[in-house]
Amino acid sequence: QFSSPSLMGIPLILIATTFPALLLPSPNNRWVTDRLSTLQLWIINLITKQLMTPLNKKGHKWALILTSLMVFLLLINLLGLLPYTFTPTTQLSMNLALAFPLWLATLLTGLRNQPSISLGHLLPEGTPTLLIPALILIETTSLLIRPLALGVRLTANLTAGHLLIQLISTATTTLMSTMPVVSLLTLLVLFLLTILEVAVAMIQAYVFVLLLSLYLQENI
Repeated sequence: QFSSPSLMGIPLILIATTFPALLLPSPNNRWVTDRLSTLQLWIINLITKQLMTPLNKKGHKWALILTSLMVFLLLINLLGLLPYTFTPTTQLSMNLALAFPLWLATLLTGLRNQPSISLGHLLPEGTPTLLIPALILIETTSLLIRPLALGVRLTANLTAGHLLIQLISTATTTLMSTMPVVSLLTLLVLFLLTILEVAVAMIQAYVFVLLLSLYLQENI
C-alpha cells in the first residue's frame, strides 16, 4: 500500500494523483444542472468561505489555489481508503513538495509587501536585550520548520491510520477460523476505525490548507 505503483518499470504516481480529478463533473453553461454538479458547487463554496474567513481582501487572490489544493487533498485522502488503492499523500516527498513552495510563496509575499513587519515577527516586542540573539535564532528555526511540520503531520496521520486498518483487518481474517467471537469484535473495531479514518482524511486536508492560509494572513 505504501510503495508507489509501477507498470513495466514505469511509475504510475502521476495517474494516482490526477485520476481523482477525473471523477469530478465538469462545469457547463446551463442554469439547471444535475444533483452531483450542484453538490460539488455547494461543497466548493463552503470550502472557499471557510478558508477565506481569516484572510483580508488581499489574501482573497489566493482563493483558487487554496480551494483547489483542499479539493485535491480531500479526494486523494478519501479515495485512498478504498481497498487496493494507493494514497499519494502517505509519501513525505509529495507532501513536502506541496508544503514547501506554498509556504515559501507566503513568506516571499510578506518580505516583498511588508518587509519590516515580516522581519519583526522574528523578535517579539519588549524582549530583554540579553535574550535578543537567542530569540531570533529560535523564531527563525520555528519559521523554517513550518513546511516540514505541514508535510510530516499529513504523512504521519494518514500512514498511522492506514497501518492500523491493515493490522486490524489482518487480525480479523486470521482469527475468523480459530476464534470467531474475537474476530467479530475486531471487525467492529475495524468498522469504527474506518469511520475515524474518513474523518481524519477530511480533517488533515482542512488543517493543511488552513495553516497555509494562516501563514498567508501573517504576511499580508
